Amino acid sequence: MPDLLFAAATLLLLLAAAGLAALWRAGNDVDRMLAVQLLGAAGIAVLLLLTPATGDASLLDTALLLALLAALAACAYRAAFGPVRSKAGMPPAAPRP
Repeated sequence: MPDLLFAAATLLLLLAAAGLAALWRAGNDVDRMLAVQLLGAAGIAVLLLLTPATGDASLLDTALLLALLAALAACAYRAAFGPVRSKAGMPPAAPRP
């Protein structure tokens, strides 16, 4: 059974690398943020597959920490580069650079 889990983790890493390369060539900031989210999700999945294969419970803690960091990265991106909402009765502000 551990061999099957290692094989699945390897396949998942290869698929994530292919998706990451395709997204990274796109060039704009949104696509790059999606590439970072893809890498985080693939990392979480690989760690969750390796936890029962190796019997090391610290990999589960690492996967949970990576999930927290991926969510915080998405929130930070939205706060820094998201559209600016206008207040009622005021003209919309210019987009941030």
